[in-house]
Amino acid sequence: MAPALACPVCGASLALVEGTPRALRCADGHSFDVARQGHVVLLSGGTRLRADTTDMVAARARVLGSGAYDPVTATVRDALVAAAPPAGLLLDLGAGTGHHTAAVLDALPGRDGVALELSVPALRRAARAHTRLAAVGADLTRPLPLRGGVAGAVLALFAPLPTVEELARVCAPGAVVVVVTPEPGHLATLRTRLDLLDVPAGKPDRLADRLGTGFGPVACVGVEARVRWTAEQAGDVVAMGPNAWHPSAARTASLAAMAEHAETTEDTVAVTVSSFVRR
Repeated sequence: MAPALACPVCGASLALVEGTPRALRCADGHSFDVARQGHVVLLSGGTRLRADTTDMVAARARVLGSGAYDPVTATVRDALVAAAPPAGLLLDLGAGTGHHTAAVLDALPGRDGVALELSVPALRRAARAHTRLAAVGADLTRPLPLRGGVAGAVLALFAPLPTVEELARVCAPGAVVVVVTPEPGHLATLRTRLDLLDVPAGKPDRLADRLGTGFGPVACVGVEARVRWTAEQAGDVVAMGPNAWHPSAARTASLAAMAEHAETTEDTVAVTVSSFVRR
C-alpha cells in the first residue's frame, strides 16, 4: 500500500523502510516514522485545524458501539457494493476510528483501504479497525498524501471534502464517491433540549452543486432510524463532535438532571447518503 501514498513535502512515492521504528521514505530522503500503534502521520508541518481529542474519540467509539448508526453504515456499504467501484483503494476522508470503513472493507474483499484522519487518538483506533486498513494522519484542507488515480472508492461520513480538484486527482476514472450529510431532523430532540449546533437544510443539493461536472450523481438515499439515548449516551453524543468545543453550563445542568432521574430521550438519526461517480 505504501507506493499509493505520497510524500507531503515533495509529492513523490513513498516506500516502507524496515527498522526501529519502521518508516515511510521518499527518494528525496523525506522520512515519516510509523508509530508503534500502526499509524503514520503524513504532514509537512502543523495545521490550523482542531483535531478530536482522546475524550472525543472515546465518546464516538461508545456511540458507534451502541449500534445507533448501524443503519447509516449499512446504507453506505450497500451503496458502494451496488455501484461496483473500479479497482483501487477504498479511501475514507475523516475516517475517525475506522468503524464505518471496516464494515465496508468486509463487503469488498480483496480491496485495501486508507483512513485519512487528523486526530492521532482516532488514528490509533483506525489502525486496529481492519487488517486491510492503513491509518494515515492528514489535513484534508491540504493536498492529500496520495498518488494520483489510486482511489476506486471514497467515503466521507460527516466529514469535510477536499477541493473538487484534489478529490478528482486521487480518484481513478469511474471511482465512486459516497458522502453522508445530516438532515435538519438529525438528532433534533437532543439539539433542542441541549441547545446543540444547528443543521442547515439543503446540504445534499449544495454538495451536488459543488462537485459539479467532475462527478456525476448516481443515487441519493435518505436514512431515518429511531434511537433512544440514556443520559450517558446523550453526553457522549455531545462530546463526540463539534458541540464539544462549545460547552455551556445550561447543557451540563440538563445532562445532570437527565442522569439524576434516569431519563431516556427518543430521537432520530436522519441523514442523506449521496453517491457520485468520477467522470
